[in-house]
Amino acid sequence: MFLRILVLSCFLSSSAYSWWGYTPGDSVDNSTQSLFGTGYHPKQPIDFNHRMHATDRKIPCEYCHSAARRSKTAGLPPLNTCMGCHKIVNTSAEPIKKMKEMFDNNEPIKWVKVHDLPDFVRFSHRVHVLAKDKDGKAVLECQSCHGQVQGMFTAEQWAPLQMGWCVDCHNNVKEPAKEGKPALTTAPVTCNTCHF
Repeated sequence: MFLRILVLSCFLSSSAYSWWGYTPGDSVDNSTQSLFGTGYHPKQPIDFNHRMHATDRKIPCEYCHSAARRSKTAGLPPLNTCMGCHKIVNTSAEPIKKMKEMFDNNEPIKWVKVHDLPDFVRFSHRVHVLAKDKDGKAVLECQSCHGQVQGMFTAEQWAPLQMGWCVDCHNNVKEPAKEGKPALTTAPVTCNTCHF
């Protein structure tokens, strides 16, 4: 009973962030991942420059993260994707040489995961990437949750990834209540929407 009241109070709280001990603007130690803040920025085996690829070269997010529209995870590109260009582009750069050596030895790049949710949270990129409004326009962009990655050098955690943050987005009113009909929100907030 106590647990039910605790969970319910989290949903009903006007400041759900305080449930997790986080308030927007808090600073965190970014040497370890924290679901209670933002700015986690791990060292990666190769410093992949998102700014150069996404902004300067205009490569869309889903070119490299093609699983986002088809599965639960966005996925990381296999070396085949990288080498599709880098067999001929900028081959003398040190990171590209390292990548080519790994490719030739059939070794994967062991990226450090930046955005990680607890195992008891069910999240599907596919559902979010394909979400459309009543006019058929995309409800979300990658930047809605990941921030302006196209302006980052290497990826870092931009959003707090907490229950309150997700619930706030799901509760976003798309159509106000009228003629006795309830307001339409972005997505449901029942427990089993996100939890097993």
